[in-house]
Amino acid sequence: MKKGKLILQDGSVYEGISFGSEVSKNGEIVFSTAMVGYPESLTDPSYNSQILVSTYPLIGNYGVPKTEYENGLIKNFESEKIHVSGLIVSEYSENYSHWKAEKSLSDWLKENNVPALYGIDTRELTVKLREHGSMPAKIIFDEDLYFTDLGNQNLVNNVSTKEVITYGKGEKTVVLVDCGVKYNIIRCLMSYEIKIIRVPWNYDFTKLEYDGLLISNGPGNPKMCVETIQNVKKAFEIEKPIMGICLGNQIIGLAAGSDTYKLKYGHRSHNQPVQLVGTNRVFMSSQNHGYALDDSKLSDKWEIFFKNLNDNTNEGIKHKNKPFFSVQFHPEAASGPNDTKFLFDEFIKLI
Repeated sequence: MKKGKLILQDGSVYEGISFGSEVSKNGEIVFSTAMVGYPESLTDPSYNSQILVSTYPLIGNYGVPKTEYENGLIKNFESEKIHVSGLIVSEYSENYSHWKAEKSLSDWLKENNVPALYGIDTRELTVKLREHGSMPAKIIFDEDLYFTDLGNQNLVNNVSTKEVITYGKGEKTVVLVDCGVKYNIIRCLMSYEIKIIRVPWNYDFTKLEYDGLLISNGPGNPKMCVETIQNVKKAFEIEKPIMGICLGNQIIGLAAGSDTYKLKYGHRSHNQPVQLVGTNRVFMSSQNHGYALDDSKLSDKWEIFFKNLNDNTNEGIKHKNKPFFSVQFHPEAASGPNDTKFLFDEFIKLI
């Protein structure tokens, strides 16, 4: 039971007991209030290079599911590997029980060379992050590390596909720009009779023949995706239907001439209330992002689609005359509620 230290850039030090790989790692420390879904969260590319704090006190009790593939995608995970730099929990359950489980969370973390600590007061830690904001941090054992600022790094390049991949078949074709796409977005698209062409984040998809365009989720600062933003601007001129999810919302907003900014501690949970603007309809949504779109700088050609009822930040935009829309939350969920899954239907109808 080796001990390790979590050190924040403000000098705070938390000592915990290791249950992952005993390797030192650095990253940006963030927290999530999700109660379940750690296999999906840890494999979400949007968490790339971040140290994740779980506010739910007991983690690991249902283990890690078997590695099974369906239609070329690993089931129960959102990518092929763990993307977090580290995991911090209050209590780790060594004993797990679930009919789909094949290994413990500890074993899985060690296989992926990811450090993890338990025995840390995550409530106190979360209060600090809410008051002072997310910040650089590090988990250290025998060697020390420097703090790293992720704001000026292109994290999307770390997680995007390096090749063009095709899924499904049908008369209509959707180009999926992979900025760190969650597998459940692909699964949702594959439920329709369409052809999906998954391309790298900086691929000039405007040279392809397609009927619809989807810009995926992904990690980090959207302004680092310069090539994606430029390609989306060109796609506006083509006027084929466009949908954006999470980072895709920010990229579409930037391409439309707006701006983005860093949230104090981000939105990472399964219970973010979003309101469909112009109605009294509110949906519970799954979210994972640290940046937001400044919709006050949108041109009059665009309008606000959804807003967050907790802090009134932007949760989506749509063009007034053209078939373009995007949302900041995750309609595909995985994990979390699927209240807004109908948005995929709306996208396919536009196509």
